[in-house]
Formats: sequence, C-alpha cells, structure tokens
Amino acid sequence: MNASPRVCFRCAAWLLLALLGVSTASAETNGYRRVPEAIRQVLDAPATPAVSLSPTRDRLLLAQPLRYPPLAELAEPMLALAGTRLNPQNNGPYRPPGFVALTLRTLPGGAETKIKLPANARVGQPVWSADGQRFAFARYTETSVELWTGDARTGAVRLQRGVALNAAFGNPFEWMPDNVSLLCRLVPVRRGAPPTDNGVPASPVTQEASGQRSRIRTYQDLLQSPLDEARYDYYATAQLAFVNARNGRVTRVGAPAIFAAVDPSPDGQHLLVTRIVRPYSYLLPAARFPREVEIWDRAGRVAHCLTRTVQEDERPPDGVLPGPRRHHWRPTAPATVAWVEALDGGDPRKQVSHRDRVLLLDAPFTGEPREIARTPQRFNALIWGEDSAVALLRDNQASRRWSRTWLIHPDAPATAPRLVWDRSTQDRYGDPGTPVMKRLPTGHSAMRVHDGAIFLAGNGASPAGDRPFLDRLPLDTLQPERLFHCDEHSFESFVALVREDGSQFITRRESPADPPNYFLRAPGGGMGVALTQFPDPAPQLRGIRRQLITYEREDGVALSFTLLLPPDYTPGTRLPTLLWAYPREYTDADTAGQIGGSTNRFTLMGGASHLFFVLHGYAVLDGATMPVVGTVKRANDTFLDQVVASAKAAVAKAVELGVTDPDRVGVAGHSYGAFMTANLLANSDLFRAGIARSGAYNRTLTPFGFQSETRTLWQAPDMYLKNSPFLAADKINEPLLLIHGEADNNPGTFPMQSERLFQAIKGNGGTARLVMLPLESHGYQARESIEHTLAEMLDWFDRHVKNAPPRPAAPEQSAPAEDDLPEAPEQAGGRIWKAGRLTAF
Repeated sequence: MNASPRVCFRCAAWLLLALLGVSTASAETNGYRRVPEAIRQVLDAPATPAVSLSPTRDRLLLAQPLRYPPLAELAEPMLALAGTRLNPQNNGPYRPPGFVALTLRTLPGGAETKIKLPANARVGQPVWSADGQRFAFARYTETSVELWTGDARTGAVRLQRGVALNAAFGNPFEWMPDNVSLLCRLVPVRRGAPPTDNGVPASPVTQEASGQRSRIRTYQDLLQSPLDEARYDYYATAQLAFVNARNGRVTRVGAPAIFAAVDPSPDGQHLLVTRIVRPYSYLLPAARFPREVEIWDRAGRVAHCLTRTVQEDERPPDGVLPGPRRHHWRPTAPATVAWVEALDGGDPRKQVSHRDRVLLLDAPFTGEPREIARTPQRFNALIWGEDSAVALLRDNQASRRWSRTWLIHPDAPATAPRLVWDRSTQDRYGDPGTPVMKRLPTGHSAMRVHDGAIFLAGNGASPAGDRPFLDRLPLDTLQPERLFHCDEHSFESFVALVREDGSQFITRRESPADPPNYFLRAPGGGMGVALTQFPDPAPQLRGIRRQLITYEREDGVALSFTLLLPPDYTPGTRLPTLLWAYPREYTDADTAGQIGGSTNRFTLMGGASHLFFVLHGYAVLDGATMPVVGTVKRANDTFLDQVVASAKAAVAKAVELGVTDPDRVGVAGHSYGAFMTANLLANSDLFRAGIARSGAYNRTLTPFGFQSETRTLWQAPDMYLKNSPFLAADKINEPLLLIHGEADNNPGTFPMQSERLFQAIKGNGGTARLVMLPLESHGYQARESIEHTLAEMLDWFDRHVKNAPPRPAAPEQSAPAEDDLPEAPEQAGGRIWKAGRLTAF
C-alpha cells in the first residue's frame, strides 16, 4: 500500500487486529521471527561511535548511536507532505537521527568527559562552532525539538529555553560567523492549532494538463488535497531567529516563511534566503516547488531580490531551469553572492559554445553583476580557494558521463582558465581525488591552499582494490606529490589536515584484524599516534575469510566479487552460495571492469545485511559486478543479456574456485538489485531461489525513466516490457522471496510492486512468499523488522538452496532446425549479444 499523506494510524490498525485475533492478508500471524543466537549476538553488538573532529583539531566529540530503534518508535504519528515525512507532535523529522550519549575527548590522547544529557535523551549530531570553542545539538522529545549548546573546554551543556526548533524541513540551526550566536528556524509562536477537516471533502481534487510535456518520475508522499496544502503551510512555516549561546537571548528575524535554505554571509550582516512559495504541486515534491531567492539584512528586511524560479515540471538530462540558480556566498569575501545562469536557456539540445556562466554581485547589491567564468558544458561545481585568487570550476556532460575541471582566477576573469582534469566520471582508476576543504573562521568552507598548492584525497582505486591517498598539487606545475598512500595490508583513509602544510594529518585506519580507529600521522611517519582505541565489537567475525576475485564475462568485460567464507570453512568444501549484486550502467567496457572496494576492510555486520549468511554456512559472493555497458540512451536494450551473462560468469568462477556447489546457488538484491534478481530467475536457470527486497518489477509503472534510463515508456516500449519481470512471472520457476516495507516512499518502488509480482507468480503456479514489513520504508530500521527480515531470508535459502533436492537431469535436446534459429542478435555498445535462456552448470 502507498504511504498516506495524512497522519499514520497503521500502528493502531495493526494493534487492533492483534487484539481481536483477526488475521491480515498473510496466512501467518506468528509475530516477529528470531534468528539463531550466534547471529543475534553479532546483530546486537554495540555500534562504534560516530566521530566529529573540532575545527581546531584539538578535540573529538564521540556520539554513540542507537543502533536500531524499536518498532514502537516507527509507530509514532507521521505526516507525509510534499515529499517529506514529519512527526506532527514535535514538528521534527519522522525517524530522527539517533544518538544516545556524547563524549568529549581532548587530543592527542587526553582526558574524556562524559556529557551529561537528560535520561533517555535522543540527540542529533553535534555541530562545532568555527572557532572550536562551542558545539550545539538538537534533542528530540515527544512534544518539541530542543536546542542545546555546549562548552568545548568543560563539556558542560545547557538547554536554550524557549527555543522550539522547526526541524521537519531542513537544517534547523547553524552557527553564525561570530561563533556565539546561532541562526535557527523556530516553530512560530501562537500559530494556533493544526488544520483539520470534518471528514467530508470540501471539493473534488482537480489537475489539468495544458499541452506541455512534463516527464515526472513516480514521487511519493506528495500533496493530495487543499487540506494537505494547509498542513504543509502550517508545519513547514518557520520563524528565523538568532539565539545567543552565552545568555540565551532570542532575536527574531523577519516574517515567518517556508525556507528552503538560509545562509549567513561571511561578515554576518546579511542572509541569503530561499523561500518556497505557491502554487504548490500535487505531482512534485517541495524541492521542485517555485522559489524566491533574496538577500536579507539582519533585521529581516529584503536588501535585494535575486530571482523567482518556476515549478520544475520538465528537465531533460543535462538540462536546467532558465535564469539564475545555485546561489551561494563567496566564502572569502565579506558579502559577495555568486550564482550560475544558463546561456542555452537550460536546453542541452541547443548548439552553443558555452552552456553556463558564473556571476558575482558585491554588497550593497545595487550594481551590475560581473561575469567571472563560462563553462562549455553544464556547470557542476565551483570550489573556492581560501586564497581568493584561485578556484576550481567543473562542468559535466551527463550524456557522456564526462567531467572537466579548470583552474580559474575569479578576480582576473581575463586570464584564460587552465584545464586541470578531463576525465570520465566513471573512471575509478583515474580519479585524482577531491580537494581538501578548510572551515574558515566565519564558518564557511573553502579549498585549502598553502604555498601555491592544494591537497587532494581519494580512494586510490586500482586493480588490487582501493588504497586511499593524500596528494599535494602545486598549482603552477599541476604535478601531484604523494604525501600518504595506504599500505597493501590495511585500509587507511585521510580524515583531516592538522598542519596547514600537510606535515601532520589524521587518518582512519582498519584492517581485517583491527577495528577502525583514528591516528595522528605524518608523511612517512609509520603508524602514527592512536587517537582512539575502539574495541572489536564482534570478535567472532575475525575468522571470516575474505578475498577479492576477478574474472571475465564471455564478451571480455572484466568482473569481480568479494568472496566471504565462514570462520570454520574447510578448504575444498563446496558450500551453498549467495550471490548479492546491484547492476550499474557504464558507457564503456574498460571502466565497467574496474575494481572497487577493498578486502582489507574490517568485517562488520549490522541491519538486515546479506553478510549474515556467512555465519550460517554459506559462501557469499558479495558485490558481484553486474555492468550494463552501452550508450546512455541504449544500454538497457541489452540489460537482460548482460546481467545473465555476468551472473553466469560469477557462478562459474565460484565453482572453479572449489567453494561453491553449482546445484545450490541463490541470488538476492535490494531495490535495483531486487529488480535484477527477479529478472535473473525469469531469464536463466542459474539459481535455485532468489530474494528480492524493496524492488520494482513492472516498468510500465515507472514510465518516465528508472535508474539511469532517460527514455520514456512510449519512446522505448519494447525495452520497458522486456525488462519487466512482472510480465515474465510465468517464467519465474524458482522460489522467490519478496520483502517490502509497507511505507516505502522511494520513487519507483511502491509496495504494490511486490504485491502484484507475488500475485502474478502465485496465479501462474510459481513458488513465492511475500513479506510486507509494517511501518518500514525503503531501508528497514526497526530492531524487530531487521531480525524478522534476516530470519525470513535465512529460512528461505535453507529450504530452497542449502537443503534443496538435486535438480532433475535436463532432457537432451536435438539441434534446432534452420527455420527455428533466432533472428540476428541485437547489437549494443559495439558488442554482439546472443539471446537465450542459460542453464545451470
């Protein structure tokens, strides 16, 4: 069923059914299932704290997460409005972030201070002031969202009384450049009672198409009625205010409005305000509603109107709205606003020399804006340097998945841009890294620039797996100098610079035997100084064997998976096997075959992870690559052939290694991986069973595109129909377990997708099981739901894979007559694909 935009009373309905002993649509009412004790111990192992490093690099804040909320928390009231789910009781987010304890630690190796919170407190991630002297966080209660501030020297915290944050839509607070006050979004005082109705509709709901094309994806949780519009106004409207962390003084700013974004200028004298305005849409989320962008002074008066955007009904790939967009403050100027404008009217089909331009306007915002750069392709990002003389400008061509980055001089626009990188966005091996940023004293971020050089941190993907790095890049030579490179036996990634010149920095290190911890490092300085000593939360996992396996598809595309074997595995034993995968599109075979990830990671399991199968006697082929290679517009024409060929190659390799019993292999995936799973069962006989979680199976219900597909159902009907496993339900002759959250609000994966596929399989005499998880969305959160999902998955594969009877021998088939041979195979991406159903080994 679809998530209702009105208050969620599903919890009450389920409770009533339980009390009355009435069964639901499912034939089983045995409650939530349990997993074996060995798996439960790992499932409930304590989570490692989240770490927040102070801007001054002398303190850590450790936030202990609540690993799994109880189902009762998901049953709290919920409103779904304009693409957002909120808790109407406290005007906060539905399912807020969950931290239950905070600890302050001085560096390096200093004392710890437990921060005193109210009993049973649930708080958000702490946010540091730019000077590192204070921090702030939200506390979520039943009736309000509170603002708390803390002293970084003592760890003392205080409630800012009289402050009720409006945390339902966007960030509810941020530090001002003075590092003393916070700019907050508050619930307006005396706003009255929320809108209600008497249950009798006031009018029909009417929508109209005026002849313009509007390709809209299948968004959920949208506005549906005038009452929803009134509720959106009520809960989304916020009052801006400055809250002084020292004395608690609250100074309200301007009139209440619905704010999409509010950002103080570096000098703290102006606010860049983006307001959402009517008319609202019943087809789009709030992120695509009309907006007005303005500059306010500290009193809330409008100093300058920058633009008003219209509703975003239609936006082709590489297309944008005409007019100004992407407004932001230049971080190194007191009050200079920057934005981007399309030179092609936002239409990528127009032939122009440049697509976009970047403009600046200085306070007092009365003059003409000045142009500082143009991009040949669509603007992607502008990364300002802390040295105001330099910046990096990046454009992007989505149709090619290609990006270019230039070094520009914003204050000397006549100086020609210098090309720094020209690369495929899918090329992992050629990724130069991401510029290291610095939080300036004003709280704004800029790219670190020291002695004419910037710093780059990246994953360091290679044929042997990821080896993270830190480079120094002189801007005169553009020849990188390596400061740090992870060794071959661990996974250690850059976190932050401590010294401006890169001579000291912090990393996060882990290995198969060592849990993730933080270290103070120097170039070539060995292991460095440990800043944290987090223990191993699940020592019983250390015996798991993990290995990167590479192989090729029949067309020569390189593939890989990570093989995980149980701790007690005996070499030479063939095990029941789970293949877990998620298809991805690529424009060329070379990048499709690149390795991602690392086998040097510390093995952890949590949530409804498929990795728990390795504790239940299975081999796991984790992240088996399923590349779909072809042009952006045509790759999915051969989706089925390519994923079947990839799956065949993965199973063959696992059998060749001697770890997999070819007669006992199952396949599973989540979301697009679930779509893949159902298609593999319908179009091959490689697997004994499948598990498909939260997927979409009838592509006619996502008619305006899915994943990276840009064509509509009416432009490519054959592809949509061929790739819909719902329409091939009569061919799904292996058992399929379908799991879906009843409240899934992910675009495209309506819960109905799983319900209808189950009915189709059942109606065609197939074997299937449907599990609908009450109150759960696209990813499963509640402790009860997670354990039940794991129990269902393990039981399904135990019955239909691990303990499956041998397959009956396939009858011999005579060669087809010439008239029965298939037509010429399709061609895609320069490769020939042969159609046909693959049989097991």
